[in-house]
Amino acid sequence: MSPRPDETKDPAAACRDLIRRSATAVLATVEREPAGWPYASLVQVAAAHDGSPMLLLSDLADHTKNFTQDSRVSLLFDGTHGLDNPLTGARVTLQGRIRMLGDTEPEVRMKRRYLARHPEAVDYAAFADFKFYAVEPERLHLVAGFGRISWLPAAAVLLDAAQTGTLAEEEQGILAHMNADHADAIDLYARAAEPNTATGWRMAGIDPEGADLRRDGLAIRLAFTDFVTDGASARRELAGLVKALRHSAGTD
Repeated sequence: MSPRPDETKDPAAACRDLIRRSATAVLATVEREPAGWPYASLVQVAAAHDGSPMLLLSDLADHTKNFTQDSRVSLLFDGTHGLDNPLTGARVTLQGRIRMLGDTEPEVRMKRRYLARHPEAVDYAAFADFKFYAVEPERLHLVAGFGRISWLPAAAVLLDAAQTGTLAEEEQGILAHMNADHADAIDLYARAAEPNTATGWRMAGIDPEGADLRRDGLAIRLAFTDFVTDGASARRELAGLVKALRHSAGTD
């Protein structure tokens, strides 16, 4: 499903929204030979709780060999798929530096989020030559249609600790509870976004601004009305969405 960010959002929120919705991006690195040439490749991406991108890459890939020597990278997130005129759609170019993720508890949680977003990558993650990476943004360029163009510093786009709260630490418990006890609610969220979709959706991730739903190879982004920062606020938001959707459908 193509990312469709809400173009009424402020530029920072629009950047995060597109990054969170995107399953792939174009990664640009600085070529080591011939030196200095830009090299672009397609990669799978996932977003950390603060909105920054995460990648799983092979040591054998040219882009990995490039950024091992020069950590500067750029990622293009494309939200124009399916539009009659792609130039009216949103896209974000992110510039930053890439680093390998370690084995601290926060970094392990980031890896878990990536694999939940891309369960087909579990086998690759077990290979010795595949590593997880985080891109630490420095600035972002949003083009959200004609005349809506903004350069933004990373600090204006990424969420801070007060906005992410303890949600990362509580994420796995929330997902386990929702998938075990509230499968009907998850299907309701999915049908609100895709009315003709089948049942059997699972919640694969939750962040301060929404939740990621998956079924087989399909993905749906559930946007929240309010920020959530912990399990309690997540429960309030998810329960409120169910109540609103059932009321709208006349089944409350």
